[in-house]
Amino acid sequence: MTTRVITLKELAASLDLSITTVSRALAGHEQIALKTRERVAQAARQAGYVPNTAARTLVSGRSGFVGLVLPIRGPNLVDSFLGEFVTGLGEGLVSHGADLILATAAFGHSELSVLRHVVESGRADGVVVTRIAEVDERLAYLRERGFPFVAHGRLLDSDFGYNWLDTDGAHAFGEAFDMLYDLGHRHFGLVTISEPMTFRHLRQDGLAAAIARRGDPSVRLDVVTAPRFDHEARIQAVNRMLKGPDRPTAIVALFDELALTVMEEAARAGLDVPRDLSVIGFDNIAASAYAPPGLTTFDASIRQCARAIADMLLTVIADKPAAPLTRLIRPTLVARASHGPAPQTRS
Repeated sequence: MTTRVITLKELAASLDLSITTVSRALAGHEQIALKTRERVAQAARQAGYVPNTAARTLVSGRSGFVGLVLPIRGPNLVDSFLGEFVTGLGEGLVSHGADLILATAAFGHSELSVLRHVVESGRADGVVVTRIAEVDERLAYLRERGFPFVAHGRLLDSDFGYNWLDTDGAHAFGEAFDMLYDLGHRHFGLVTISEPMTFRHLRQDGLAAAIARRGDPSVRLDVVTAPRFDHEARIQAVNRMLKGPDRPTAIVALFDELALTVMEEAARAGLDVPRDLSVIGFDNIAASAYAPPGLTTFDASIRQCARAIADMLLTVIADKPAAPLTRLIRPTLVARASHGPAPQTRS
């Protein structure tokens, strides 16, 4: 087909199909045969057909958009984790014919107020909520409002029913401890954040449970914390651990950015990773593979999880399932070169 089709009616006529069939095929309805959906999609691409969003909204009552609020809390709008997450979310939505709206909450402004505006303006059919707090007013608002949403993460309150997808950080931190313990480490460090985020608690609890299972009184755990987006405070916290009179032989960081800071400061202090110090992170962001000697971490499948969240949310919007949709993804160990046997002697 070489002629540009401008309207849905013209596209349907060119395919000798009804307008309803073409509309449903473009929306991905499973009632329409797969071959027909593929044929319609190919013709629409070749013709440069773009759906009339305003007309679709009037007919269906839906905008075709999903919202995500991005709080500006550091020097960059999007960090490594959110960059992968937003990419995967956009990919997942586009594959179903939906689009993503990004709304920013400037520093000092309430993220909830921005979320309210997205919801109450009718701009989005549903929203995705990331980085869940211990007590999260965003989820309480969405649940009370009855607005479709999926959270990337879990609340500590298990009685609160909602749609979520999460990675099993507790299992990963337990696995990290067991691996390091079997390599002879008995003095551990944990570098974490001060913000009341549930993923912080879940990962820390997984580490504590693994230590308790061993029942070894010689195991020690030192913990330092810093505000997530305060780079100087992060460096100071790491150096308190590294330059103390009795530093750990292995450090587990809450996520990769903290682990990379540990490796940078260890190098400045003249420590060799992993000969003098083992370091393990979480998330497997792109930089973890290139920071020498290569960070051992856990792959949280960020992009794939975001795609799955897009599928879940569109299901929630279209089908309104009676029971909440939930998925727990087990991260996989990516063993690089930043961990090794415990040093037997120290200079």
